[in-house]
Amino acid sequence: MKADTASKRQVITRKAAQVATYYHPSTWKEKGIWWTGGLFLITYLIVVVILGIYWSRSPSMYDVREQALSLVNQDESQLVTGTATTATAIRIGETLLDKPGGYLTNDISPPGVYLDNIPNWEFGALTAWRDLLDALRNDFSRAQSQSVEDKNLAIAQPQSNYQSDSWILPSSESEYRTGIDALYRYNEGLSDTAAAHAQFYARADNLTAYLEVVEKRLGSLAQRLSYAVGQASLDTALAGDPSARQSTPVPAQTRTKTPWTKIDDIFFEARGYTWALVEILQAIEIDFAPVLKDKNAVVSLEQITRELKNTQNFIWSPLILNGTGYGPMANHSLVSASYISRVNAAITDLRSLLQKG
Repeated sequence: MKADTASKRQVITRKAAQVATYYHPSTWKEKGIWWTGGLFLITYLIVVVILGIYWSRSPSMYDVREQALSLVNQDESQLVTGTATTATAIRIGETLLDKPGGYLTNDISPPGVYLDNIPNWEFGALTAWRDLLDALRNDFSRAQSQSVEDKNLAIAQPQSNYQSDSWILPSSESEYRTGIDALYRYNEGLSDTAAAHAQFYARADNLTAYLEVVEKRLGSLAQRLSYAVGQASLDTALAGDPSARQSTPVPAQTRTKTPWTKIDDIFFEARGYTWALVEILQAIEIDFAPVLKDKNAVVSLEQITRELKNTQNFIWSPLILNGTGYGPMANHSLVSASYISRVNAAITDLRSLLQKG
């Protein structure tokens, strides 16, 4: 009996000690820290996911003429030749930096660090922006091959070519912002009669040189998009020229297929490039209106712009699908490649019109 009583007392004492420890302030303080930390972590993850979804939305189209008017205080008389194209160059650069989430390519923290669609979209738009600034500096702003280049464009164009993923010292954003500031100064000089050095020459040969670059970009994008389902191709690099040579031999036939992890990357790069190109061509339609009318090419450019806008259609699927060409599922890459290929062919015809009339 005494042993049983002693055993019961030990059990009661042990339980009392456990209860006392459980209700001791230090225990609850420790539990409060863990609960607070867990709640903070869950809240942080929810916020990161929501921001990631919001930042992954591609920027929408905008009105090119309204953008140009906003730079001249809505004064139509200040819309001189070149204002629309320069305003578009400024808007593309500012969209890259000021859209929701800002510039994400060089992010090193969540949610930007794990997002890949918008950084690829940014690279596509950045490529179009660089091509436009190169044309502004070397073609549109120069009367002849030996004319002096514009001092502001000589700043803007190299700044746009700064590496796209630099986080600090200096950051990509700061270098691109310097280029945009130079574009603002160039735009002010266009309507300033005292600044004879700031000019924009809307000529058929200038436009033809720029469209040649665009044609090659679109051809490359269309090919890369079509590789989503794999493509066997013959080597035609030297076709038509018996004396042509190349650095190293290549197989007579090759097969190329994009890895499934890269399919959405190429798709969004193409989507970013075509987004910027739509705006650029709409600006060109304004600035080069007399040239296009003289060459009877206005409708051709309008059709090109209409086809390009199809590449910006809303994507109903949460994923970029990669079905086979005639399979039961869609293939977003092939659809985009179809639009881009048609635009590529139309630009070839447009260049012919500009050259021959």
